[in-house]
Amino acid sequence: MKNLLRPDLTFRLTGRLWIESADDRFMGIGRLELLRHIQEQGSISRAAQEMEMSYKRAWDLVSSLNAQSARPLVLTQAGGKRGGGTVVTAEGEALIAAFEGLQARFQAFLAAEAERLF
Repeated sequence: MKNLLRPDLTFRLTGRLWIESADDRFMGIGRLELLRHIQEQGSISRAAQEMEMSYKRAWDLVSSLNAQSARPLVLTQAGGKRGGGTVVTAEGEALIAAFEGLQARFQAFLAAEAERLF
């Protein structure tokens, strides 16, 4: 491939990684970021604000994640004496760790292939 590329240009190899079912996207870098923000903020609303995303979009993504998983990844509690909030469950934390590992291996693959190609 090196012979096919102009030597005066710099090239890079990029890609994005998603886990999808036939009907919907399950996990990707955006959903990973949303789950991390929910962990940090304890709130879907605050997580959405941090990402400059509408609350409805964030809620739809959380609903999609929960609907496609065997057990809930995010739990919400309505207000009351304790004030409500949102938590990422142990299953959600396991998904975050697994996808981060997958993402790291994917980036390492891209770097190795870029080295080989360019």
